Amino acid sequence: MEDAAAGWEIATPSRPWRVPGVAMAGFRAAGAVELGIVPFPAVTVAIGLGDGSLAVERGDRRVGGSAVIGLGSQGLRGGGRDVECLQVRCSPVVAHAVFEGIAAADGEVLGLAEVWGRDAERLEERLRAAASWEQRFAVLAAAVAARQAEGRRVDREVAFAWRELVRSRGTVRIDGLAAELGWSRKRLWSRFRAQVGLSPKQAARLIRFDGAAHRLAAGQLAALVAAESGYADQSHLHREVADFMGVTPSAVAAAPWLAVDPVAWRAPGYLSGH
Repeated sequence: MEDAAAGWEIATPSRPWRVPGVAMAGFRAAGAVELGIVPFPAVTVAIGLGDGSLAVERGDRRVGGSAVIGLGSQGLRGGGRDVECLQVRCSPVVAHAVFEGIAAADGEVLGLAEVWGRDAERLEERLRAAASWEQRFAVLAAAVAARQAEGRRVDREVAFAWRELVRSRGTVRIDGLAAELGWSRKRLWSRFRAQVGLSPKQAARLIRFDGAAHRLAAGQLAALVAAESGYADQSHLHREVADFMGVTPSAVAAAPWLAVDPVAWRAPGYLSGH
């Protein structure tokens, strides 16, 4: 267990995560918690485990308890009181199988029971009965691995395209990807969106924004971040940040959840789904 920013206690698995494209962490915070959720290039599941409340909201949509947060969530807020939860982040390559083809794109929020039915309730019961975070990680790992084995995988071409987007930090040309795959741009666009939940261009923007947001949170100047993250100039970075978050780069740099990320999500390369 480690102390991190914003008053969170964070637990991470002591052993390397064995499911490619997946990472997890446990969180606990006393008292009232409220924060904006920064858009992230993964499908995230937050499972409430403590006696306190946990909820994720988007507009008039509110999901309490356990929620599936779609790829690139925008306009979301999360929080509650005396929160204790287990989070898992899945590359969309993995999420397609784990969540039965439900893309949960564009920041959509679903209750875990809406996706997994009664299995969600049984999983929550097993997680609450576990004696430690390590046992919780093992229980959730088995559930995710089983779902992935039973689910329908994305096309290998779509998986390759996603990995290239992650590898290039969102800067690879989509036309070039399509040509390398031997697909038309239209076919790549259609298959990618159907299986990942975003178009290749939207996914590239999200991945690029994620890298820039974390660099801003690390204290780097906006001009440097823009120049080294694939933006045309600093104004381009400002526009993208405003589009994703509705705030300025300086406000994103101070986002509490970004301060938590380097502690909670240290597994290298899990986003690519290798």
